[in-house]
Amino acid sequence: MIIKAEIINQPYSGQYKERIYDISSSWNSQNWTWVKFEEENFNEWCGEFRGSPRAVALSKKHNKILVLTSDYLFQVDCYSGELTEYESQPQYQCLTVTPTGDFIIADYYGIEKIESTLNDKIPLKSPIKMDTVKFHGWSNNKLLITCDEFLNWGNQVELELDGNTLEITAKDFT
Repeated sequence: MIIKAEIINQPYSGQYKERIYDISSSWNSQNWTWVKFEEENFNEWCGEFRGSPRAVALSKKHNKILVLTSDYLFQVDCYSGELTEYESQPQYQCLTVTPTGDFIIADYYGIEKIESTLNDKIPLKSPIKMDTVKFHGWSNNKLLITCDEFLNWGNQVELELDGNTLEITAKDFT
């Protein structure tokens, strides 16, 4: 079972056992993302995913790994390492997993929780209309988010997402 996943630079040939995750499409870019996987027996191997790297997240709760590239959002099973689902040409820019194991994803204008499948997403309500959403990591069960207020680009706002309630609040008001 895979217990860790991280984006790495292209490894030296033969450094890891490699597995290619590619979808046949004329829209594919020439870019690749390498993800190093670690199994519970400390065995390490590398996955090669089509597209430029954006993010990777592992959920022990759902036993899934999501790999976000410029070309695809890939879903990999933690037990088998098999590709179980994918979404083509995603507009998503940010991906994370809550401390409780739920996947959170954002495009430029909104934030969503991924449910049982990649097609099953729930939009999270924000106190403002957002533009240029960026995740900045977890601290004490709170995800720091920055964005511009939609149609008011001079107003950059800091928001927090509560990892338990999935409520988004403006950081200045808490």
